[in-house]
Amino acid sequence: MSAIRLLVLGAVRQRGRAHGYQVRNDLEHWGAHEWSNTKPGSIYHALKQMAKQGLLVAREVAPSTVGGPPRTEYEITDRGTQEFLALLREALVSHDEKMDALSAGIGFIVHLPREEAVALLKKRVERLEEWRRSVTDYYAPEGGPGQFGHIGEIMHLWVHSADAGAEWTRGLIDRIENGAYVFEGEERVHASTPAPPVSSLES
Repeated sequence: MSAIRLLVLGAVRQRGRAHGYQVRNDLEHWGAHEWSNTKPGSIYHALKQMAKQGLLVAREVAPSTVGGPPRTEYEITDRGTQEFLALLREALVSHDEKMDALSAGIGFIVHLPREEAVALLKKRVERLEEWRRSVTDYYAPEGGPGQFGHIGEIMHLWVHSADAGAEWTRGLIDRIENGAYVFEGEERVHASTPAPPVSSLES
């Protein structure tokens, strides 16, 4: 899954209408440049590509008062919204996504209804548990990694990753079920208000 597509679509959707610098500034504010491949060049490339694909619509606006070429602003289309929500749901349920995809999903989780967010996170826990069981079919953690030589450390890592991922996800589910954060349909947030940094959802 492409984290950059999710991040850029989400940033544009959140603002309603945005030019490249605003998208870049929002993503940097969230720290996305630290945990994903959201470099300036990749952001502008993604905007142009998704406009060609019909996920965004590009509109030229008047140049700034200091001169220069017309500025291009982007709006998300209905197809773009469908793609954004599909990527968001995939990021939240997949146990094997890279950290950038999961982080992007958590960053936009409040764009879903609370009940759906909880259901998706519970599905993620189920998939992590299934993955753990598939590993322990061949590897018994209580026997320690040495039973397979140094290769056993790989399976030991997988088991610990599954356990840690499930524990963190259950904690997030508990916080959401107990009323943390404002989700879709609960309160209208102004379109230009940036989403909170991902780190604030992890506390």
